[in-house]
Amino acid sequence: MAKMKKTCSFCGRSDTEVAMMITGLNACICNECAERAQQIVAEELKKKQTTSALDLNTLPKPVEIKEFLDQYVIGQDDAKRFLSVSVYNHYKRLVQRDTADDVEIEKSNIIMVGRTGTGKTLLARSIAKLLKVPFTIVDATVLTEAGYVGEDIESILTRLLQVADYNVQEAERGIVFIDEIDKIARKGDNPSITRDVSGEGVQQGLLKLLEGSIVNVPPQGGRKHPEQKMIPVDTKNILFICGGAFDGIEKKIAQRLNTHVVGYTASQGASRLDRENMMQYIAPMDLKSFGLIPEIIGRLPVLTYLNPLDRSALRAILTEPKNSIIKQYVKLFEMDGVKLSFDEDVLEYIVDKAVEFKLGARGLRAIVETVMMDSMYEMPSRKEKTFVVTLDYARSRMENANVARLQAT
Repeated sequence: MAKMKKTCSFCGRSDTEVAMMITGLNACICNECAERAQQIVAEELKKKQTTSALDLNTLPKPVEIKEFLDQYVIGQDDAKRFLSVSVYNHYKRLVQRDTADDVEIEKSNIIMVGRTGTGKTLLARSIAKLLKVPFTIVDATVLTEAGYVGEDIESILTRLLQVADYNVQEAERGIVFIDEIDKIARKGDNPSITRDVSGEGVQQGLLKLLEGSIVNVPPQGGRKHPEQKMIPVDTKNILFICGGAFDGIEKKIAQRLNTHVVGYTASQGASRLDRENMMQYIAPMDLKSFGLIPEIIGRLPVLTYLNPLDRSALRAILTEPKNSIIKQYVKLFEMDGVKLSFDEDVLEYIVDKAVEFKLGARGLRAIVETVMMDSMYEMPSRKEKTFVVTLDYARSRMENANVARLQAT
């Protein structure tokens, strides 16, 4: 008597077409369908775990968040405190969203102002390592008003959806860091009859995202796939953190304070001002005079600043953080079996050059890269197991480099 064939109840294939057939009371399942089912179950359980992960008892407190940031970012205590409180309150809003309460906590979007190279983006990237919510960084310079060349405003939420694996519920409690927010400032002081498609037009488009509304988001980007089905995303519980250098805003602050950034004609009251760090006196009206529209300033109620980096801060940045520049190069050489070390006077020389070029923390990386380029090219092919960077070596490498190019970085 011929053996009766077994058929998978899911895909319909027989036991001769698959590697294994699992038999139940009234049904069968093949090994391939069983593997797919296991993956589906694992993904669903993961979604449920992440959705229920927030608990007031386990939330990182503002002090704990700042302590974590201290491991990666030197100084900038004021900005860390503002950022820690905003993120902590965002967590609490998410917990409160799941409870029935008449008091509704509104989100406090934050804007960070500071010179280039002071750590705005690094703060955002560092806090992303701690978060239990989807986090993405977008650049405001590529955004344009809808209908023009460039990325639409909705592309911000597209990236957040991608980070959340297109889980809308997870994305709706995420955090977005918008970098270079100053690059979308209004080009003129007065509204123009011509279109400002990458300035005020973008600011107007951001309003609905910042204040909280349901936005139809293209899951694959807006223009290349016009046939795609839009995904509605509620931005009410998405926290927006904005950062920008606002180059030249010190003059606006000085005008408001009736003083000058340089000179000796300041009044007695203004003489007490720290003219080397006018950014610490920034106020919302300075953002308005720089070119941000009042509506968008009102939707970014938390305003903080980052201090310019002095010589001692640059020296600490070079070696102290967990991901310091020197530690990164030591690790790179260690992977080739080479023990790398720097003389103390070399580190001082690198800091002096960074101060001279006025590049901030980014300048440190550019200078170290210039000093180490030849050795990184030669050492992997050599048999030496140790390499010490001396002051003479560093100076010779810098003299051979195109210093003019480095200064223009």
